Amino acid sequence: MKNVIELKVGIVAVSRDCFPVSLSVSRRAAVCKEFNARYGEIYECLVSVENELDVIKALDDVKAAGCNALVVYLGNFGPETEETTLAKLFDGPVMFIAAAEGDGDLIDGRGDAFCGMLNASYNLKLRGIKAYIPEYPVGTASECADMIAEFLPIARAVASLKKLKIISFGPRPYNFLACNAPIAPLYELGVEIQENSELDLFEAFIKHENDPRIAEVAADMANELGTANKKPEVLNKLAQYELTLLDWVEANKGSREFVTIAGKCWPAFQTMFGFVPCYVNSRLAARGIPVSCEVDIYGALSEYIGSCVSLDAVTLLDINNTVPASVYNESIKPKYDYRHTDTFMGFHCGNTPICKLNSPEMKFQRIMARTLPVENTNGTLEGTIAPGKITFFRLQANSSSKLVGYIANGEVLPVDTNSFGGIGVFAINEMGRFYRHVLIEKNFPHHGAVAFGHHGKAIFEVFKYLGITDVGFNQPAGMLYKSENPFY
Repeated sequence: MKNVIELKVGIVAVSRDCFPVSLSVSRRAAVCKEFNARYGEIYECLVSVENELDVIKALDDVKAAGCNALVVYLGNFGPETEETTLAKLFDGPVMFIAAAEGDGDLIDGRGDAFCGMLNASYNLKLRGIKAYIPEYPVGTASECADMIAEFLPIARAVASLKKLKIISFGPRPYNFLACNAPIAPLYELGVEIQENSELDLFEAFIKHENDPRIAEVAADMANELGTANKKPEVLNKLAQYELTLLDWVEANKGSREFVTIAGKCWPAFQTMFGFVPCYVNSRLAARGIPVSCEVDIYGALSEYIGSCVSLDAVTLLDINNTVPASVYNESIKPKYDYRHTDTFMGFHCGNTPICKLNSPEMKFQRIMARTLPVENTNGTLEGTIAPGKITFFRLQANSSSKLVGYIANGEVLPVDTNSFGGIGVFAINEMGRFYRHVLIEKNFPHHGAVAFGHHGKAIFEVFKYLGITDVGFNQPAGMLYKSENPFY
């Protein structure tokens, strides 16, 4: 299932009428040449916008070309009304960049786009138009091509969210209010949500009992797991459940193109279905359909943003437990430049995709098996999360229905956890302060989305584009949080 938008980016050059339009045209062509040589195809709109009628012509042109993301390029000073109207009328994410001056003629060959970008940003604000403007948005053809490349994951996430539906099953479990959040902000983002009963899902599951596709899916699971398959007796039920979810998605996504799921796995799931859904959740996440645990709607949304940005599998983990001092002193302190409070263990029962685990095993769910028969808890995927760079982040609606977020780049260390579940030792610089003054201070739940790789820069820009102004991060030493006591 393709679960993220396929981007086609167009570029439109704008030109102020008292500047040579040829300057914008030649500079636009140079940007396209650089981008096409290094990053792939960008659609070069040959309509240069100088007046309001040009805006309509350019929009018709990029629409006919199938563009769903747009670069507005100030090859010279640019017409502030027309260039911002272009952004307002385009149905998709937009970025603004501007041309730096080249060597040579600074009389008729000077574009003043450095100045024009100021007027563009002012007019965008006046008109209430969202657009992405890079950190330093003025550059050579090569530098502008790099800026456009950095825009791609941002545009992909923003555009995909407009076509997303979150499908949830059941209310949050009792004593699990941490994952309960207002849904009104989802509509502000353009995201649709369909909340369903667990009974609806169970009925659909029963109807799939004799589905002829079960054997094929179970065989695929067995092939994927190989020797990691410690509970072969549950594969048919897991296959039946996977088909139930995929069929539900196809039958219920309606006008939306993309879907993510907020599922429920306790307290009644394992007794009624006869297994736990962790391994199925992991398989869907690996295919670009993140499935959050415990009906964590904003966890599912966060995971989806991570998958759009990274174009890779993601997971959802508890910010779970501290690293024992003995493990830190023996395996971390001598090798890595992290303090003990920079480390913690990220854990969940077994929803992390197999491609992101070392030594995986599909087995029983240990926590649930403390109070239930083991056979009712089969289906979890345990393993140590593969070491490497990660981004820990979350988008959340707080109790006031305001969207807030946090982002922290870090890494998973190649350290034995001596524990169970899908688990890893995580290290984030200044994690102790971040934990206290962002996660606790701003009342974030314990679930965090994990993207594999350092994607904090792009995710921050996605949040900013979406209008989220309260985004916490792991501030470096010496940079105090507002609530931090300066006398420590």
